[in-house]
Amino acid sequence: MYAEVIVDVAHSDVDKIFDYACEEDIKAGMRVAVPFGKGVTTGFVMRVKEETSVPKERLRHILRTAEDFPVLTEESLSLARSIAARYRVPMALSLRLFLPSEMRTGKVGVRYRTFYRLSGDFPPVPPRARQQLALIAFLEENGEQDSALLREKFGSALKALEEKGAVVAERRRVFRDPYTGSSGENAPKKLTPAQAAAVERVHETKKTVSLLHGVTGSGKTEVYLTLIAEVLKEGKTAIFLVPEISLTPQMLFQLRARFGSKAAILHSGLTPGEKFDEWMRLREGDARIAIGARSAIFAPVENVGVIVIDEEHDGSYSSESSPRYNTFDIALLRAKRNGCKMVLGSATPSVETYRRAKEGEFELITLPDRINARPMPEVHIVDMRREVRRGNPSAFSAELREKLQSCLAQHKQAILFLNRRGYSQTVMCRDCGYVAKCENCDVSLTYHSEEDCLKCHYCGARYHMLTACPQCGGKHIGYVGTGTQRVVGELKKLYPSANILRMDMDTTGGKEGHFKILKQFSEHKADILVGTQMVAKGHDFPEVTLVGILDADMSLHFPDYRSGERTFQLVTQVAGRSGRGTEAGEVVLQTYDPDNYILRFAATYDYAGFYAHEIAMREAMSFPPFAKIVRVMVTGEEERETLETLREVYQKLRSLYAAHTGEFLFFNRMHAPIKRIQNKFRYQVLMRLAGGSDLLQSIYDACAETTYKNTLVYVEENPGNLS
Repeated sequence: MYAEVIVDVAHSDVDKIFDYACEEDIKAGMRVAVPFGKGVTTGFVMRVKEETSVPKERLRHILRTAEDFPVLTEESLSLARSIAARYRVPMALSLRLFLPSEMRTGKVGVRYRTFYRLSGDFPPVPPRARQQLALIAFLEENGEQDSALLREKFGSALKALEEKGAVVAERRRVFRDPYTGSSGENAPKKLTPAQAAAVERVHETKKTVSLLHGVTGSGKTEVYLTLIAEVLKEGKTAIFLVPEISLTPQMLFQLRARFGSKAAILHSGLTPGEKFDEWMRLREGDARIAIGARSAIFAPVENVGVIVIDEEHDGSYSSESSPRYNTFDIALLRAKRNGCKMVLGSATPSVETYRRAKEGEFELITLPDRINARPMPEVHIVDMRREVRRGNPSAFSAELREKLQSCLAQHKQAILFLNRRGYSQTVMCRDCGYVAKCENCDVSLTYHSEEDCLKCHYCGARYHMLTACPQCGGKHIGYVGTGTQRVVGELKKLYPSANILRMDMDTTGGKEGHFKILKQFSEHKADILVGTQMVAKGHDFPEVTLVGILDADMSLHFPDYRSGERTFQLVTQVAGRSGRGTEAGEVVLQTYDPDNYILRFAATYDYAGFYAHEIAMREAMSFPPFAKIVRVMVTGEEERETLETLREVYQKLRSLYAAHTGEFLFFNRMHAPIKRIQNKFRYQVLMRLAGGSDLLQSIYDACAETTYKNTLVYVEENPGNLS
């Protein structure tokens, strides 16, 4: 027998099939150790066959298997081929998507433990052996126990009883549960007529994809859970994707409450052992629902019955590392291969998705009202220009302070949203205008007061806080802009008796960082939650009656065609956290541009109006979905080499441009808006292709023709971040 093997080396020079002789127990999807060059490396078996064209004298043998079962399913192998071809990446890089990274490096594996129980018959223990008697009593009361616990409590008594035959040891496999105590099997809630109709529409449509467009609080989650329950009854599996790690534990608990241990979680916040065990439970079929962020789309489940992508508009569903895939594309491939339904959910769908639904490519299902006809919270737009003229320099308008005071007096809760962490956005010398910048990135540093240091939010570098200006020696160091740390500090001065929590990248480290904060807030152990976009979506806090949006303009004027759409989505999503209980909710939206049409649409929850305006503007200006933006990024540590690579790539693309000028709406080379990140220079070729153009694969081909030694070249399609 012979095996076709892809070696686990992500380099174009070895990105091809190698034939090896193998035994009959080798199967497609297995990881194997193979001789390669002068050493030994790991490879993936793509196919097993009976014949090979490789001469016998050149043929080498597979040395051993890494596991005794295929780690990759047939579907995973097929998907990996499609991804490698679509995004022009080495096959090894594509295959890695389907495995826990620590499993590949051999740093994690199956965990075993030894348990002890009392044997049926053993000689009497003398009264003086008190520890042995105590151990026997402990096992009689509690049943079998882990050997580590028994040794800790009873020491050498365990070995003595084992020698007497009083206890019996059993070594068996155990799973590391990332969220213990989160299981149960609760009865499903009774669906409202609108929810039941939505479920029925998903079943009845012949279209693969359904868009569930429901306002915040309309009960989309219950629709998802009902669809999952139905496919489980049919013996199938489900994949449930959420955009933020902060939402994953919360959604897991809902799934565990409904489906018990059938739900497994996959995300980067787990320990290597936990991630491996959750992956194994899915691979072995013990768990049948995979829940997680973007990477969970590669879960090793078979016979998929439904794929749910919640908050489908979120930018985190696009990968920013190679392969630069869009989660929707992979999900659609899986849905078609499994013949299953795919449900996209959002209160603020992306313009591209909504257009496809409006034009009939997707099934459009709407939930226009909140559960039990609860009203949407009233939005008050506050003109911050007037606040400044009135002599109010703080981050809080008079109206927001007044409503916060009232909210606290009524023992209700409030959420304040500001999409900027740290104490201040920049640190500046007021004498000469010097702004503290990162040495590795072409960006300003952010001051963090709790650690009294400056941080770069791009590379993570830390610097001592300035005591004097390094440029002019001046001592007048000032703070520009407000971050979440500063907001919390000001709130503590205004409301000293209030309990305040902060939720951002600096406070949510570790697996349970998000969960602990959300749990405290849901149990009303805090009155105010201050946070970045982590607090904006998915959370359901019935006691929240006030939401404050401190700087609604922040994302409005970015040099990006999606800035208006993102602002509308963020404002609508965070506003939807208010008034989800029995009490009516309010929102205070602070802005320096109160007449902006985007904010006006958001304040009235008018998605239809926003969409009509936005789609007309995009069509008039030939932006997606009426065109495709393609960026070829060139990065390198040496600027000269990076520029040389840019020139080479540009010449190849220019030949393509010259041959198809009519299909290009824009074509130019330039440095990226942020010229340097993590000590790497960044240059780009930016293109806009006319709608219907099929040049994308030719662009990939042009960039893949040459190997660049010290620089990285990659292609981005409609990049979510043009900086």
